[in-house]
Amino acid sequence: MQSFVGRAIFMTLAKHFQTMLYNLLLDIIKYTIAGIGIIYIAFYLFKPYLDKSNNIQLLELKKEIAAQTLPLRLQAYERLILFTERINPSNLLIRLNDSSYTAADLHAVIVSDIRTEYQHNVTQQIYVSLQAWGVVKRMKDDTLALVNSAAKGMPANATGLDLSKVILTHLGTLEKNPYDVATAMIRQDIEELF
Repeated sequence: MQSFVGRAIFMTLAKHFQTMLYNLLLDIIKYTIAGIGIIYIAFYLFKPYLDKSNNIQLLELKKEIAAQTLPLRLQAYERLILFTERINPSNLLIRLNDSSYTAADLHAVIVSDIRTEYQHNVTQQIYVSLQAWGVVKRMKDDTLALVNSAAKGMPANATGLDLSKVILTHLGTLEKNPYDVATAMIRQDIEELF
């Protein structure tokens, strides 16, 4: 009988322990789910604040970068306008013309000067818009094409003055001065910086 009573006590204790363990696990699960829920709710309550804080920091960083790069960008645009003016045949021929040049000599000097000026300013493209750089590149190519075209039509004994006249005459036949149009486009691009 004692073994029966011992067994009954053991079974009762085992059931009681099992119930306590079950209740403990149930409490752990409840508290875990409640904790996760609180963390989830807290995260979504603070998320807009964190997003706003990140956006403010990002705007401040962009503002700081813009303040540092704006002078470089303005200088690059300035150099593009200067380049456009320097390759304008009206200015180029005055600067490079020498009465002793033949048409072939002047042609070679003009082509060399335009290419040198372009290479000197090629790094400015990292500070300007693609549109502005495209205008400058197109101006360079069109000017070289104009000069090459004028030089091909010249007789072998032509002087540099003859070549200058042909280039300026062709430029004068255009409805709008392409160099003024290019300068206006670059200036418009500058205005977009502000």
